[in-house]
Amino acid sequence: MPVALAYTVPGQTTELQELIHGCIRNERSAQEKMYKLFYPRMMTVVRRYIDHENQAEEVLNNGFLRAFQKVEQYTFQGSFEGWLRKIVFHSVSDYVKQNMQYNEKIMLVEKDQYVHKDHADKLYYDQLLLLVDGLPGATKVVFNMYVMDGYSHREIGKMLGISEGTSKWHLSEGRRVLKDKIERMQLHIKQ
Repeated sequence: MPVALAYTVPGQTTELQELIHGCIRNERSAQEKMYKLFYPRMMTVVRRYIDHENQAEEVLNNGFLRAFQKVEQYTFQGSFEGWLRKIVFHSVSDYVKQNMQYNEKIMLVEKDQYVHKDHADKLYYDQLLLLVDGLPGATKVVFNMYVMDGYSHREIGKMLGISEGTSKWHLSEGRRVLKDKIERMQLHIKQ
């Protein structure tokens, strides 16, 4: 079965397979090529959750180290990039668990009110990402995991070591903060 890639790799699948086999043999040159090939995409995954460049670099390097240690477990079924992304995400998840302080006594808020459609329609995607990036640490992580990556509250709770209710609270808080920020931008449509 061919390996699915989201972008073109020189030599297509056979070169990637050779790199994977080289990594299985613990060849440094293959590991270096693999690192350089997937670095940009994996850093995008990490930076979605970690603001500081040095910390993001450390988490990504830990993810690649784990991948190189487990590469023999890759079965050439499905996308190698997806397999690598999952390992890198677990590295991010471990970092978040170790470095984020969660308030154990969180009061759940009422159901979110939606931002007026006129406000949201005038936002560009990049602007919205900047607003999400400005969310407080744990709230930003949960918001990204739920909205951007599609994890359930149960999965988020399990990965971050928090309750489902805490995950729901962080999502609700993220939505509330984003709504306030968008409305403060005063994006009214002139008629």
